[in-house]
Formats: sequence, structure tokens, C-alpha cells
Amino acid sequence: MAELPLADYARTLTGDIQTLAEAEDGSIPRTFTRWVLEQLEESGFVSNMTVAYHSGHGVMVYGFGYSDDRSVLDLYTTAFSLDPMVDRLTKADVTKHYRRLLAFLQKAGSIRGNFDQPTEVHQLCEGVEKLLSNASKVRLFLFSNCESAARTQPEPTEFQGLPVEHHLWDLARLYRHQTSGAASEPIVVQFDPPINCLSVQSVEPNLSVTLAVVPGRHLAELYEEHRTRLLELNVRAFLQARSTVNRGIRLTLLNEPGRFLTYNNGITATATAAEFVEDTEGRRVGIRSLTGLQIVNGGQTTATLHHVFKRDKKDLDGVSVQMKLTLMGSDDLMAIVPSISQYSNTQNKVTLVDLSANDKFHVEFERVSRTLWAPPTTPGGPQTRWFYERARGSYAVEEAKQHASIVARRKFKAENPAAQRFAKSDLAKFVNAWSGLPHLVSRGAQKSFAAFQANVKEQPPVIDADYCRRTIAMGILFKEVDKVAKAHDAGSHKALITAYTTARLCEETGQRIDLDRIWQEQRVSDAIVQAAHDLCPLIMDMVIQEGKHVTEWAKSSKCWEEVSRIPWTVPEELAEELLARPVEFAVDTREEEEEQLSRLKQIELSEWEMLADWARETRALELAEQQIATTIAAKLATNATITAAQVRKALEVYDNAIEEGFSAFAP
Repeated sequence: MAELPLADYARTLTGDIQTLAEAEDGSIPRTFTRWVLEQLEESGFVSNMTVAYHSGHGVMVYGFGYSDDRSVLDLYTTAFSLDPMVDRLTKADVTKHYRRLLAFLQKAGSIRGNFDQPTEVHQLCEGVEKLLSNASKVRLFLFSNCESAARTQPEPTEFQGLPVEHHLWDLARLYRHQTSGAASEPIVVQFDPPINCLSVQSVEPNLSVTLAVVPGRHLAELYEEHRTRLLELNVRAFLQARSTVNRGIRLTLLNEPGRFLTYNNGITATATAAEFVEDTEGRRVGIRSLTGLQIVNGGQTTATLHHVFKRDKKDLDGVSVQMKLTLMGSDDLMAIVPSISQYSNTQNKVTLVDLSANDKFHVEFERVSRTLWAPPTTPGGPQTRWFYERARGSYAVEEAKQHASIVARRKFKAENPAAQRFAKSDLAKFVNAWSGLPHLVSRGAQKSFAAFQANVKEQPPVIDADYCRRTIAMGILFKEVDKVAKAHDAGSHKALITAYTTARLCEETGQRIDLDRIWQEQRVSDAIVQAAHDLCPLIMDMVIQEGKHVTEWAKSSKCWEEVSRIPWTVPEELAEELLARPVEFAVDTREEEEEQLSRLKQIELSEWEMLADWARETRALELAEQQIATTIAAKLATNATITAAQVRKALEVYDNAIEEGFSAFAP
């Protein structure tokens, strides 16, 4: 989704919900509730949800859900407005909605007695009562398409001894969730007047190279408008003005602007389409416009031009920049750009990690990770991000963009703490240690990353929210073990000891450490910390051996074999909190999902409608299963998108119904 002003997003969302409600012949608030829950289910915020409405004196609820282990009970309510930019949720409104959910929880038993068994309200109350008897926590969700004026969430409370959490998803948070990390629209650049060029068609199809000279001010203005979007395919982002090259660029612009074209290497760019000026013989002699412009080398030059233009207040008149432009199809970008970067980059050293920035894995990981907001570490505390620095220096670039005010910069830093920034080499280190490869981690960032890349290519994981959260949790674990190694005076060998201690801890626990819990709590448990303290001295004795070159010894697989044989068992305190099975990562199931969707669509719309009616009449299926059949029928009727999760659930419901005696051909 392209970024929109909040007001535009509010109008678009409200209109979409109204249209959807009309198509499905449902109430607008109820449709909105279901829509939000679908978004949150895809992101892993909720699961096993049922939309069911009841309102009474001091009571209002729009549904419930629960965790897979049934230890967490969720209740949902909604505040929807047809004019969301006028209506706002006050602190009193928020408190009232949460209070009504708790009132329903208190009165569910008595409410159930007022409704017959087949009714939705009876099943709503019955389901909540059963879940409440086994729950260890209650979460209250308030969904709204209005902005909330409440700056903080209510303090955590209790209900019958159970902790109660509050989760507000207002307009601003929904906007953030929907737009964060979304793909950008292609950059379109107009040149008026056209810039002169020399263009040569490659012997390869759909590939041409054009040489041109671009006004420096034009490049500076492009960067002002698009910032790092202009550098998305760059192997690294602008490294600020810290390197000798950047300082040299700036000094030339300030002192000898007329010689800039002579001294500077220029930029290397790509585009997916172009409009050329042609002479009478059909030769390309000028560029009118470019579509999908990306600077793949020369990001430093471009950003320094912008810096001098905006910060140093130089008009850049007379400054020209040579451009080598490769015109290619969008499908060829990822295959060709790394090679262009590698062969044309002579300004700063480019590493394997840099050149892998545009691999599909890292592009996807960045996109998904930017949609994730870490849970607050304190009640009512702020949400933060773990900033994945796919392109070297991108954190500094994003921070620099907030130059408009001190408040904006502080906000960026608060939402993206520097301590939560991590690069591709860090990601490789975290995953390799978890996977029992500390000797590869010890070989340095490049070799560790190369091994990680090879593993990812051999067994590509599904880059979804779960994968990103869990790999970040590996990083939290790794960082905590690093503190332990420091406490044990590992000294200059701390990095080696951290890698080996983390790897042995993960190996001995059978990779059953609860990464989801680490993510939710944004910390590791005391039992893990204590286990690391027990293990660390033993690791140090094995890795830091007298008479051995420690650094080289740690790089060998023999060292890992020896460390793996150190007598050590998991302490009881840690054993009690381990998962029953090793942490699993989703595999690419797109082909299977396509087959399931095909099977679902082979079942006639009328059969789904009959199944829903049969389920309501016989009560052979639970309320949530009834609703799945109804939802699928509505989506098939309107040709709406059916998510993979809905397809799986729907087929399960269909198979269960067949086992229970349903038949579309029954008399």
C-alpha cells in the first residue's frame, strides 16, 4: 500500500468497510471487527477468533478468541464512526469500552441463561465461560477507525485473579500496521528540458545502456522528494559524511563546483521505462522521463549533493553529474543489479554482505520486520521496532530524515532504539549460533554470513511475521548471553564465548527455548540467564586453552565437537519452561495452498450455503465453524480474497461436516 496521509487513509478505510458490509449484508461495526481480526490473525496478534455480538445494560462485546493452548482468552469490542476524522476516542470512551467487556465477562453466565442454545449469544457466552475456566490471562481488544486521544493504555488490572491486558487498535495504529514496510510506487522523473544522452542497445533483449549528464540540483531535489526510496536497490545507503570520500565530495561542491564533473565518478542508475527524444534518424538523443528510477551506485554522491543543497545552502548551479543508466525489465533487476554494483563500485569497499542486500530473502525480511512493533517492556510503555539494516547505513539515513525538528528525531529514536538495530551479518550470527554453528560465527562476519546465505538458499524459509519475530528473539537471546560472557570476564574472547555458549545452550535444550515468549517479553527468562551463567565457565575452559591459538581454535569444527561433549545438563528450572517440541519454522507451502484453494473453489457456492444452514440447524459444528462456512459463501459470492488460513479452516470444517453427516444431496 502506498503511503497516505492519515485523513485519506481514514476515508479510504471507512469507505471500504461500508462497501464490504453492504456486499456481505452485515452490520458495519461487525464487518469492521472481522476485517481487523483478519489483519491481526495474519500478523499473529490473535488466533481462533469468533465474531459474535451482544449488547445490554453496561455490556458490549463483538467476539472472543483464544491462544492455541487455551491459556489466553481474548475479548473484542469495536467503536466505529462514519466520520472518523471528526469523532475521536477520548480517554473516557476507551475506559468505557474496556469496562463493558469486563462487565460481559462478569455476567456471561447470567446472560447465557436468557438465550436459547442455538443462538449466537448463547454460544458466545458458553464459549467464553469454558475458556475462562482454564485461562491464565485475559486480553481486552478495542478496535476503532477513530484516533484515540488517550496517550497511554490503562494500567493492567485483574479479573478473578487473572491478569488483564488492554490492547487498543485505533486509526493511527491500524494505519501504521497497514502501511509500514509496504512496497513503494515506482519513482517517475521528468526532465524539462530533456537532458542530452547517448544510448546504446545491448545485444541482450530488453537491455540498453545510456550515458547522460544530470544537473546536480535535479539530483538533490530528487533525493529531497524520495530519500532512500531512490536508493532501494543500492547495495548500501549513504554513509553520512564520515568517510574520506564523502568529505571530499562535499569540499569539491563547496570550493570547486565547476570541477565536480571532472573529479567525481558520477552515478550508476537503473530504470524500467524511459521516454526518449529521437532525432530524424531514430537515434535516442535526449531523456524526457524515467520510470522506476533507482541509483544503484553513487548514493553517497546523491545524498552529499542534497546535504550541500539543503544544509550548506548552495544552489549547485553549474554542478553536473555523469550518469550511466541501464534500462531493463523489472524482472531482471534482482539478477543484474548486484553485478552492476560490484563491478562499478570503486568509491568504498563493497563486501559480500553489501552485495547480498538485494537478495529476495533480505528484501522480504526487511519488509516484514518493518511491520512489526515489539510489545512494550513496561505497562503502558511505548512500542518500538527492531530496525533491520538491510543496506549499510540505512539507520543513519532514516534518522537524518527527521531533521525537521528535535521532537521528530526523538520520536524516531524512541521508536527505533539504536540498541535494537541489527544488520545482515548480525542476523546470520544469531541464526548460526541457534543452529549449532558457533565455529562459523567465530570465523568472522563474512564467512558466517556466507554460510548463512548458503543455508537459506538450500532451505528457504517462509519470511513471515513468525520467522522475523523468532529470529529477532534469537538476537535477544544472543545479546543476553553476551552480557553473561562479559560478567565472566571473557575479555577479548567474549564474542567467541558468546557464540559457543549460545550454541551449546540451544543444542542441549533441543532448540526448545520458547522464542515466542522471548519476543513477547522482549527479554529472556531468569532460568535461561542462570543456565548461561552455569555453562559459560565450562565453555571458557574448553575454548580458551593454554597452548592453543584461541581465535583459530574457535574457528574449527573440532572445537565445537569438544564443546558439545562437555558434561552439562539442563537445570530443572529451565527444563520446566522448555517447549514440548523444537521450535519449527514454516516452509514454503505456496504450491500446497494453491491446491487447497483450487479444491475449495470446486465446492459450489450453494453447497457452502447449505452447509452453513445445516450447521446452524443441527448444532453439529461450533459457532466459529458455522461462521467460517458463512464467510466462505459470502466471499465466493462477491469474488473476495480468501486467505490461506481461511482456506485451511474452511476445508477442515467441510471435512468435519461430512463426517458428521452433512450431504448437499441429502433429501
